Amino acid sequence: MPAMNNILSKWVPVSERSRSLALVYSGMYLGSVTGLAFSPMLIHKFGWPSVFYSFGSLGTVWFALWLNKAHSSPLEDPQLLPREKKLILHSCASKETVKSIPWRLILSKAPVWALIVSHFCHNWGTFILLTWMPTYYHQVLKFNLTESGLFSVLPWLTMAFSANMGGWIADTLVSRGLSVTTVRKIMQTIGFLGPAFFLTQLSHVDSPAMAVLCMACSQGADAFSQSGLYSNHQDIAPRYSGVLLGLSNTAGVLAGVFGTAATGYILQHGSWDDVFKVSVGLYLVGTVVWNLFSTGEKILD
Repeated sequence: MPAMNNILSKWVPVSERSRSLALVYSGMYLGSVTGLAFSPMLIHKFGWPSVFYSFGSLGTVWFALWLNKAHSSPLEDPQLLPREKKLILHSCASKETVKSIPWRLILSKAPVWALIVSHFCHNWGTFILLTWMPTYYHQVLKFNLTESGLFSVLPWLTMAFSANMGGWIADTLVSRGLSVTTVRKIMQTIGFLGPAFFLTQLSHVDSPAMAVLCMACSQGADAFSQSGLYSNHQDIAPRYSGVLLGLSNTAGVLAGVFGTAATGYILQHGSWDDVFKVSVGLYLVGTVVWNLFSTGEKILD
């Protein structure tokens, strides 16, 4: 992910940043859908090792294509026309090589900490839903294992759709003159408050269909974060966007680790409502921190 962010900062202008990032992440979402759909069939016909061999082989093919076709910057791509290189380089990150990383300077910036804290708050809810969703479907909604697996695909599909829709909206707002800071705050606020709202509705719905809809809508709103905090690394420090994503994503992964474990503990001593309340609380904390301290302006050259 840091490498991806770094490459996009060199290839994609600000006016297309949200759409490009959303498109890349939607590939990850659709990959999850494909994996969830085909893995049971592969296991049934060829055994569980076939899943690893199949997807590992696809990764090898992708790697060969990547080595042959991908380039770190437009300057290194021999197939680009000179006018195309000029257009891209004019509106993207500095072409200078990063020789050293100013860690102290990076960690002294409030917007950087806004990214770190917001990424933690965001991933807590996201990882809990995606990890524990089949269990919730089975225990609470009384779906069988096949139904649980089928409905677990739906949020990934809504995320793929919503991420691209949010990217288009964000880039349109920027191209019409709205500041990048304002756009990032709007999109991430949707990415926080949308899931918070739909999670609070789960304790009030009286049918499995409505519960599944709330889950899907929650993750659909969550995907607007691709045009919020996930695009912001390139905004505030394009040369160090990979470093910043590495920092914030570390916090995000820790949220997934602690959140998944905490959910098991909460369910032993409480209920699913308690699980959702913790996620909603962190979404609200993230909303406040993001709107107070984030910016869309470059703070590191």
